[in-house]
Amino acid sequence: MATHYLDFERPIGDLEAKIEELSQLSDQAGAGAFDSEIDALRSRVDTMRRDAYAKLDTWQKTQVARHPERPHTTHYIAGLIDDFVELRGDRRFGDDQAIVGGMGRFRGAPVMVIGHEKGHDTITRVKHNFGSVRPEGFRKAIRLMDMAEQFNLPVISFVDTAGAFPGVGAEERGQGEAIARSTERCLTLGTPMVAIITGEGGSGGALAIAAANRVLILEHAIYSVAAPEAAARIVFRDADQAPVMATAMKITAQELIGLGIVDRIIEEPAGGAHADPQTAIRVVGDVIEDELQAFAGQSAEALRQQRAERFYEIGRNL
Repeated sequence: MATHYLDFERPIGDLEAKIEELSQLSDQAGAGAFDSEIDALRSRVDTMRRDAYAKLDTWQKTQVARHPERPHTTHYIAGLIDDFVELRGDRRFGDDQAIVGGMGRFRGAPVMVIGHEKGHDTITRVKHNFGSVRPEGFRKAIRLMDMAEQFNLPVISFVDTAGAFPGVGAEERGQGEAIARSTERCLTLGTPMVAIITGEGGSGGALAIAAANRVLILEHAIYSVAAPEAAARIVFRDADQAPVMATAMKITAQELIGLGIVDRIIEEPAGGAHADPQTAIRVVGDVIEDELQAFAGQSAEALRQQRAERFYEIGRNL
């Protein structure tokens, strides 16, 4: 169970603290001393959680998408990919750990996995640069997609980034070109590609590994052309207007599927993926398996054509 509570989850956190307190008292008083009270409180917590998550506004969904305890790429790899072998470096400059990728077996079949990784504590967040990718990270992704095509491996990408790294060094090393090349490589890939937006899909940093045959999104994830804070600074010159911009930009899964930006919404456990990571990972795996089976046996040209038509259709409809 998550230990970090968002603002709208505070009442749930207070009740769970009471449950923990009663459980400790029960241990002291004897087994079963407060079972009925604890069961009643747990039932109330479940109801409150379902009610809260059934009526989230856009800004609350943004907070959920950024929750630090949501499963990250490394968690999905650990839960879904057997015999995983990480591949590092872009063979030009260095290794950017904001992108994690490699080969493994997904439910018995060989695949290539690529994903953003934000890290889960101070040390790993610094190591992974908070999921903000530099040019060498995108070039690593391109290298792995080249390898996937060479060995006829489907590509699974996990998208979760606030955006590409905006530093001077990244710009000097060709950030824009690297993003464009990675996006192009997704579109020209001759093997099936399924992208899953697991948290926040921010700007070109997300699109660079998400121009796939099928783009899936978790129920409480977001996908946007820019972070709401960045958009608010541009429009209002005030980052505090981010909630207003988040609503205006239509970045939630439910809005995006209506616009044809994403193809399928993956339901999350009650209380979000962070409340029950193992269930969330298993459900994501089931959906990936279903989506990959739909492309089994298709030729490279058919896959490229389907991908092209998918993105052309977005432009025709918007």
